[in-house]
Amino acid sequence: MFKMINQLKNARLGVLTTAHGRIQTPAFMPVATQGAVKFLTTEEIKRLGFALLLSNTYHLMLRPGAKQIKRMKGLHNFMHWSGAILTDSGGFQVFSLSQDRTKSGQSLVKLTDQGVKFKSYIDGSSHELTPAKALQIQVDLGVDLAVCLDECVALPASKQYLEQSVALTTKWAQATKQAYGKIKGQKPLLLAVIQGGLNKQLRLQSLNDLVKIGFDGYNIGGLSVGEKPQAMYQVLDYLVPAMPKDKLHYLMGVGYPENILEAVKRGVDLFDCVIPTREGRHGRLFVFKPSAKKLLAKYLRQDKISPTNFYTSLNLTNAKFAKDQSAINGQSSLPELRDYTKAYLHYLLKIGEPLGQRLATLNNLEFYSDLMKYIREGMK
Repeated sequence: MFKMINQLKNARLGVLTTAHGRIQTPAFMPVATQGAVKFLTTEEIKRLGFALLLSNTYHLMLRPGAKQIKRMKGLHNFMHWSGAILTDSGGFQVFSLSQDRTKSGQSLVKLTDQGVKFKSYIDGSSHELTPAKALQIQVDLGVDLAVCLDECVALPASKQYLEQSVALTTKWAQATKQAYGKIKGQKPLLLAVIQGGLNKQLRLQSLNDLVKIGFDGYNIGGLSVGEKPQAMYQVLDYLVPAMPKDKLHYLMGVGYPENILEAVKRGVDLFDCVIPTREGRHGRLFVFKPSAKKLLAKYLRQDKISPTNFYTSLNLTNAKFAKDQSAINGQSSLPELRDYTKAYLHYLLKIGEPLGQRLATLNNLEFYSDLMKYIREGMK
């Protein structure tokens, strides 16, 4: 399912083959957590050049429900999306919920060897997510890539807690693989999540345990959850070289453009993050500098940390844009970004008009699509 076609130092140029098409890697997935990328249609996502979306098991199981989506002939048909879909298992949402507590101080989440029990954020109803159930939900959704249930730990964390988390994640991965073997008919590709925080021994142990079980790809989870970027890079420095060369390497929930570039240089193939859409909704736009393409090709060949001077970030809510008659992005392939001015976008954002958030989201996702294209071109 994954084939490496070229390598530049540790960076890998490859192709990921799924039931809904081939994805050129390194690649970025827009986040469609609840079956939609905020403010955009799936046709627009396709027009921007993306071939793979990320949705979430946890949210879709609560609303509208996996059975309902299955009756709609799967998530692809429900979303009107012809590309591939990867679903996170819901482990990160469990992590997020575990930070919340009821008024009485009780946790909303209970972890056991069998899975996780939690209360719905929608109506307070009780639910249980086991490794087998998390997989079955993803199968019912009809996704192309499914992820094993895992526990994502907030950092910093004690070594004792990380050890327990790694053991639990491995146990859940084994249970998922057993359930996977019993599924009849077409199956999604199955990915497992490497945990272990910032502890080298535990990270490598988690990887080795999962490789023994055997999966189609390996996700690096539990990073970009509060640690500094340099700490994340240090984990990638020792972990990625130890990962199977013929399998997909996916860094979950990362990140800013420079984070993606640094991870690609270390051998990561796949990314997702809410940053481009979230920043857009707040009026912050990513814009390439004129020399960006050449700089990216240059930085890919360097061992030192790449500078961030290949792009800039503009806060369109700033008063200085109120009279700026230049295009939102004069180099964009999208007419709306070439035709509308920064002054107009500033105005839309100030009055809370959803069109402003939509235009900013389009800009940022086009930026991320072009970022991955420039990186791939710089590796040839």
